[in-house]
Amino acid sequence: MTKEKRTTRDGFGEALVEAARKDPHIVALTADLRESMRLDGFAEQFPNRFFEIGVAEENMVGIAAGLALTGKTPVTCSYAVFNPQNTMGPIRSSVCYSKTNVKIIGGHAGISTGPDGATHQALEDIAMMRTLPNMIVVVPADYHEAKKATQAILDYHGPAYLRIGKYLTQPVSDENTEFKLGKATILREGNTVAIIACGTMVAEAIKAADQLETHNVSTEVLNMHTIKPIDRFSILELAGHVQLIVTIEEHQITGGLGSAVAEVLAELPQHPPLHRIGMLDQFGESGPSDALLKKYGLTADAIVDLALSKI
Repeated sequence: MTKEKRTTRDGFGEALVEAARKDPHIVALTADLRESMRLDGFAEQFPNRFFEIGVAEENMVGIAAGLALTGKTPVTCSYAVFNPQNTMGPIRSSVCYSKTNVKIIGGHAGISTGPDGATHQALEDIAMMRTLPNMIVVVPADYHEAKKATQAILDYHGPAYLRIGKYLTQPVSDENTEFKLGKATILREGNTVAIIACGTMVAEAIKAADQLETHNVSTEVLNMHTIKPIDRFSILELAGHVQLIVTIEEHQITGGLGSAVAEVLAELPQHPPLHRIGMLDQFGESGPSDALLKKYGLTADAIVDLALSKI
């Protein structure tokens, strides 16, 4: 497996071009963020299928819904703090209610957006999107998984949200790693602690597992790339053989991955303790990505400290 760090937005941009070469129905729309959303390649190769809407995100989603009704597969692209957070109304009514085949791409998601600060750090988008009927929610962990996830949501007929970032991520997969919507990937097997993570936090979960193993703590790592539909089977399976479950996400602790896992576990008559790591009902701030992740406890060390204190 290559150790080169790349971004999930790079994986998205490259996969979109590859898919568009095969499928003439794919069109891309952006709200004045062509380069940031890695759409330069698409715009250059398919100028008649690229639409620059300007800073008008709600209009972008409405236009996309109309294009979908003509048989196109529109891909709407902006920062997650704008799309879906500013576009919730038209996504709900024109995309989800109408079941139009629109893809919502939210870039620069999470605290690791860094210097852009609290106004541009989307930390509530997973919660917002997973409440919507007919919407699926996917959060790839690295460049390779972002490429596969992009193709998967394009193959899926219906509303889909893909959450990507600008942060360079340590690879946890490669071009041969299997990816299936709604099916978590087991990266490590263990029988004492289970760490369930998504997005940038998957790499931190693997680091934490390595550290816990030095303390003789057998640790399972689950990459829950699809938040909706959640992989209930994998959650229920690990609940039967571990002593502690920890979730970690670059998102508010309410409504995201941890909440989705808790909802599954709540249906069991008994289950291992669940401890969630995420943003604690607070906004972020400006700063270097690594420093912010450390400040808000979104690191391997935070997982290790929590796990050792609970088992």
